[in-house]
Amino acid sequence: MTLRNKTALVTGSTSGIGLGVANALAAEGANIMLNGFGDAEAIDQLVVDLAARHGVEVDYDGADLLRADGPGELVESTRARFGTLDVLVNNAGIQHVAPVESFPIERWDAIIALNLSAVFLSMRAAIPIMRAQGWGRIINVASAHGLVASANKVAYVAAKHGVLGATKVAALELANDAITVNAICPGWVLTPLVERQLEERAAAAGTELAAESDAMLAEKQPMRQFTSPEAIGALAVYLCSDAARTVTGTPISIDGGWVAQ
Repeated sequence: MTLRNKTALVTGSTSGIGLGVANALAAEGANIMLNGFGDAEAIDQLVVDLAARHGVEVDYDGADLLRADGPGELVESTRARFGTLDVLVNNAGIQHVAPVESFPIERWDAIIALNLSAVFLSMRAAIPIMRAQGWGRIINVASAHGLVASANKVAYVAAKHGVLGATKVAALELANDAITVNAICPGWVLTPLVERQLEERAAAAGTELAAESDAMLAEKQPMRQFTSPEAIGALAVYLCSDAARTVTGTPISIDGGWVAQ
């Protein structure tokens, strides 16, 4: 399977899961539009490195997906830059933790805007392009929290449940247009953000990093292993393949058994 001459837009792809997905798709020959936050020089270098490593074209658009017009502008800039948009990976997201009764309204609004509304708006803009060219893959990075809940995460859980609903609706509408729409539902993923959290927990408790890693995993996962961004990238590549042409409307767990309990 090759994605040569196809274009993938991956939101939230300057680090973590999104970067793992972008790397995996680029390795299959896809041109990549990156999007996300970070140091400008570091992002410029990331664009150069990713293009050189895989021999593809790579660009970056810093569109703010919290703005209602941001997702549509990002989709259009990708189409304008590369002439097409074949793969859309909605990965960008934020989190806040607090009980329902004290959850800040502004944090609710921001999480719903980025984690859910931006997914809808990106799909809304991308679907006409994919329909016109007769092929497409939409992959929404949801979460184990799209299937089950955890306390103190009301906005995130609500948004991710909404992403799964939107995924299923789009899949039904596009079932006979050679466009599949699926959701990846990770559990604990060893991203730079999680690594920093583990380091902070170990420093605060005076414990070893390995002990804090095991404790974090044990909170939710029967399997005491983190998923890697590279593994999620490999799953995204499969969903883009011809072998997955009838996989659509599906939440795919990659969570160490989290939701099997």
